[in-house]
Amino acid sequence: MNVFAIYCVAAVLSRASAIGPIGSFGIGNLGKVPKCEPSPTTTSGTYGTHAGTYCSGDVIFEDTFDKLDLKKWEHENTLAGGGNFEFQWYTNNRSISFCDEGHLFIKPALTSDAFGETFLTHGSLNLHGRTPADYCSDPSFFGCERTGTHQNILNPIRSASLRTVNSFSFKYGKVEINAKLPSGDWLWSGVGLMPRDNSYGAWPSSGEISLVGSRGNKELIQNGINIGSEQIQSTVHFGPFPTQHISTNFPRNSPTGNAWSNDFHRYQMEWSPEKIIFSVDDVEIGVVIANAGFWDRGNFDINAPGLQNPWIQSTKMAPFDQEFYIVLNLAVGGNSNFPDDSVNPGGKPWMNTSPTSMTSFWDGKNQWLPTWNVENSDAAFVIDYVRVRAL
Repeated sequence: MNVFAIYCVAAVLSRASAIGPIGSFGIGNLGKVPKCEPSPTTTSGTYGTHAGTYCSGDVIFEDTFDKLDLKKWEHENTLAGGGNFEFQWYTNNRSISFCDEGHLFIKPALTSDAFGETFLTHGSLNLHGRTPADYCSDPSFFGCERTGTHQNILNPIRSASLRTVNSFSFKYGKVEINAKLPSGDWLWSGVGLMPRDNSYGAWPSSGEISLVGSRGNKELIQNGINIGSEQIQSTVHFGPFPTQHISTNFPRNSPTGNAWSNDFHRYQMEWSPEKIIFSVDDVEIGVVIANAGFWDRGNFDINAPGLQNPWIQSTKMAPFDQEFYIVLNLAVGGNSNFPDDSVNPGGKPWMNTSPTSMTSFWDGKNQWLPTWNVENSDAAFVIDYVRVRAL
């Protein structure tokens, strides 16, 4: 051993004696490795590859939105209306979805601003693009091709829905999303999780999780309660068939005059093999416990006689025992998010049962458009970060 090597070893041992005893790994306290508690979390996708078992608390997915990473977030491209006959056209455009100063913005815009108002009643849209990024993502309910008429106009609002369907899916974990919800009449913002592989069949057999959803109306009242921007809700959907499904819903109202859209809040979910816990700013707002299983929870032996239990061969947490991906979206109107018996300043321009509801909504734009404050970002859904940790 040369003189330099002897000097280095002596220096290291001297420092070790000052720090503490030599441990089993490394020297002194510098070499201590936190104990790994194995996690049941699994992941898949281009951002979900992992060899071996995760340790509890590991960050398994994160985006702080310094830029819009289109390899993480795929845009939906459809006119279908999200299964609720909503009025938006989900599209991929940097005037609608973009990053600025470390935040993701989803900002609605009028279709007429891009194509002219006559286009709504006389134009046609064909969303069958030539490149993968431009493919129509949902053909249901004429979601890929439409022609406008005076009775049934084209979708009058352009918005965005971003999802990690190919980049990241996970089973079990802790989710936290710091976001500022939009303000404006008939806006519906949501953070959801959808099953990657539909392991038990089409909706709702494979379940759906809404981490948070909220209406943008400042003064939407139903039965004396503000169900607009002063209310958020977390929901799980499950059932053997669309006509036989359960929605377990947890609404949470803010103090009067302090809407959730006024500031950023941390919307959280802890998902384990036994239960799903929903929280906001570290305050629990609801928990769904599997107990004997979701077939029993829905009382489907009585409520859906003759239908088979699609989860009978799986765990008690089914259908919530498979990998789900993340969805961030801003929708407008529709036939289920805004009750007809609710009271709103200026009224509601359409009825949920109307076959021309989209046209009625557009005809009533003088009521709702001023509430959006389109010259600023009040109507935007603003996300600061998305973070998922192993359970």
